[in-house]
Amino acid sequence: MDSINQQQPEENHKDLAGTEAGKKIKELVDKSNTCYFCTQITTGQPLKTRPMSVQKVDEAGNLWFLSADDSHKNAEILVDNKVQLLFQGSAYSEFLSIYGVATITKDKELIKELWEPIVKTWFTGGIDDPRITAIKVETEDGYYWDNKHGNAVAFVKMAAGALLGKTLDDSIEGNLTV
Repeated sequence: MDSINQQQPEENHKDLAGTEAGKKIKELVDKSNTCYFCTQITTGQPLKTRPMSVQKVDEAGNLWFLSADDSHKNAEILVDNKVQLLFQGSAYSEFLSIYGVATITKDKELIKELWEPIVKTWFTGGIDDPRITAIKVETEDGYYWDNKHGNAVAFVKMAAGALLGKTLDDSIEGNLTV
């Protein structure tokens, strides 16, 4: 039996590398800047997962977060700095999985750059709260699933495929290597 991807009449797999991969990461993260931030991924123990908001993403595929120096997340990164970030932009597209290396810094200039007033909810001392750290995740590997032409076109293709009894959708997926 053919796989679903082999039944597609049009190309639906495109690996991206370098700048092109970084731009795709930025595009997808900009659509949904909240992810599941997973630590302890190489320890053989259950993953530790929590929702986190990305404060910044660049076209090289690097992502920055703000976190408390006394958090479990920071302690886990100090033991095992490999992390997995999982994003979902909508119910039907904009899925992204990032594997990378996390580093923690207390660089005040970087923290000022990443600061937003809503963050005071967790850092009641404001931008000068001594507990604030910035976490940088450098992407080592990733995978994306998306639509080529948006959800409306994808829906029309899926409906046509259902009527015709053919696998038709507007999906595109591939490896991301930065």
